[in-house]
Amino acid sequence: MTGQTIAPLQGVRVLELGNYIAAPTAGRMLADFGAEVIKVERPGTGDELRNWRLYKGDTSMLYRTINRNKKSIVLDLRTGAGRQAVLDLIKHCDILLENFRPGTLEKWGLAPEVLNEANPELIITRISAFGQTGPMSNRPGFAAVAEAYGGFRNLVGDPDRPPVRVGVSIGDSIAGLYAGFGSVMSLYQREVRRREAGVASPLQERIIDVALNEAMFSMMESLVPDYEAYGVHRERVGGRMQGIAPSNAYFCQDGSSIVIAGNGDSIFQRYMELIGRPDLGSDPGLQSNAGRWERREELDAAIGEWTLQRPSSEALEALDAAGVPAGPIYTAADISADEQYEARGMVQKFDVSTGEEVLTDVGFPGVVPVIGERSLPIRNLGPDLGENTTEILGGLLQMSVEEIDAASNRQEAVRL
Repeated sequence: MTGQTIAPLQGVRVLELGNYIAAPTAGRMLADFGAEVIKVERPGTGDELRNWRLYKGDTSMLYRTINRNKKSIVLDLRTGAGRQAVLDLIKHCDILLENFRPGTLEKWGLAPEVLNEANPELIITRISAFGQTGPMSNRPGFAAVAEAYGGFRNLVGDPDRPPVRVGVSIGDSIAGLYAGFGSVMSLYQREVRRREAGVASPLQERIIDVALNEAMFSMMESLVPDYEAYGVHRERVGGRMQGIAPSNAYFCQDGSSIVIAGNGDSIFQRYMELIGRPDLGSDPGLQSNAGRWERREELDAAIGEWTLQRPSSEALEALDAAGVPAGPIYTAADISADEQYEARGMVQKFDVSTGEEVLTDVGFPGVVPVIGERSLPIRNLGPDLGENTTEILGGLLQMSVEEIDAASNRQEAVRL
């Protein structure tokens, strides 16, 4: 079996009304594994992500990455013609993805009940800051706010400084993962019900409600149970992990840093032997994580003294030989040149037009998880704005040129 033939979601059609990162991440996951994902964008500007980190041309590499393997059509959802096109499209779709502020679809006349009338088997996956219900449901909020509400931001950074943000939109991405999982889960349930009972799942079971803050909260391990049971207040600990030691990043002689995770009980013995501190390895008070955490400053000082005496390559080679988990802290350049990523097809090369020039052999992240030993091939990068409008509206819906113009060109349509 080749990568070209592995498409578990082939035959599934998705209508993506999402903008930015969360819903488009879910759409990307479904598209990666064979679903036909039709991305609806507004006339003129399209998804705002096209302009995020835009260095040249009119479409960012960020957009090309998150919207790969999709098709783009232009519809004005504030017009009757645009709304009708959506209702006509979902008759041919299995899943609808959206990440508007709660109430937006309802305002446009596209509430779940209306969508359900058009397609009684449609799975409706909704992503918002705080969910579709509850006292905060109508509040706007990007991932930065949700990360704070979810407890995540309070644990990121050093204890003597304000909380910081990680360098990617982690809240949006995790919510997108949950949305993708929820969509496939509901798709499976729909097929089981159809096979066993010959009936569709009720509407309430086909609405997947993903809240950004809850997605982040779900990643916080035992944060709340530890507080509720023991009154423990987790705090920021920099490069460490609360209650686990020694595990940190350390400077090397050549000025680079490496991460060493030598916190396993048996690993710790070998680790201390390697750095020339067998006294620490045999110390009765350091035989468990609890004891090592209490003396984390002492341990980090001993480890840091060892790493500073050798370049990172030498330190990593010695740690590997001793069976102590460790690794370099990669940059984009390191990932691009790494043989492990290459062996699994995790950096895939494309020529990309900026509208002004063609950039050759630009690497893009591969498809996760791997099926068939290597990443599945990316079929296409995020499309140009409206690239597939005529194909979808004229082909799938058999709309005329005039009807397509009315649905997709804001200036020619009558707004609601």
